[in-house]
Amino acid sequence: MVGVDDGAFSREDTWAPVAAVAVAAPDRVESMRVGRVRVDGRGAATEIIRLVRATGGLEGLRAVLLDGAVVGGFNVIDLDAVHDALGVPIVAVTRHRPDFPGIQAALRKWFPRDAAVRWKLLRAHRLFALPFADLPLLVATVGCGRREAAILVRKTTVRGHVPEPIRLAHLVASAGPTPSPREKNP
Repeated sequence: MVGVDDGAFSREDTWAPVAAVAVAAPDRVESMRVGRVRVDGRGAATEIIRLVRATGGLEGLRAVLLDGAVVGGFNVIDLDAVHDALGVPIVAVTRHRPDFPGIQAALRKWFPRDAAVRWKLLRAHRLFALPFADLPLLVATVGCGRREAAILVRKTTVRGHVPEPIRLAHLVASAGPTPSPREKNP
């Protein structure tokens, strides 16, 4: 499986780091790639697809695990586009129930031109609770059902509540300096 997450960035940054880490369940790291997405931009799915493909071993890829459905602030991931391009289940995991009214208000305020498009992507797939130890995780899936998502998450969670591929992706994406606001995308 490949886990994807963004790393630390500030609102003043133009770019946010994002990493994809390929893991043989439950916790053997096979490869990793680092890229970046525009903070509050568009096109997160394209960069995630590129990074997952760059990890290699796509013939054995079972699923992509994401830490939520956004990276780099409000750069919303098109889960269907990632699924269509990679042909494997996509499982977006979050530990906290999103404040959907607050998110919708923020989208209207900060992205008046495309708030509706971003909102539609965020709400395209319903979150469901995945009972997990003492804290339920919330999960949205494309290309698999609740049962398979539960198996994937449980199989890759070594300790705590975060699947290991996602935890490692966050660590890798956070390891380097945040991209400079003046840097151009490669």
